[in-house]
Amino acid sequence: MSLHYVLVVTEPAYGSQMARTAYQFAAAAIEAGYTVSKVFFYQDGVLNGTATTVPANDEFDIVTAWQTLAQDHGVQLETCVAAALRRGIVSDQEAAQHALPHSTLAAGFSQAGLGALAEALLTADRVMQF
Repeated sequence: MSLHYVLVVTEPAYGSQMARTAYQFAAAAIEAGYTVSKVFFYQDGVLNGTATTVPANDEFDIVTAWQTLAQDHGVQLETCVAAALRRGIVSDQEAAQHALPHSTLAAGFSQAGLGALAEALLTADRVMQF
């Protein structure tokens, strides 16, 4: 039986090891044959989904890593819309709604409410929070 995981990331892309640990867990779980259907970024974790992060050349690019994981394995990357807005991360839709000049949400990420997380929690075999 293959386990179905949902991950909740509450730590920022940089300044903490937890986002990278979450990514490494997701990659290892997929490699082991498990399913990671969704990564929900909440609180400061939404900073993993900003298009304006530019890491130093010698640092791990966590945003690109999440994007590649999503593209290669069909993992949904969702940022909590309320937490993202408070931190200046807006989708095209939110930018238009609030008359902002452009989106700051990274490609491959979407914004969702806590209801989307609750629904995912009901269908997952395991939930891991980082």
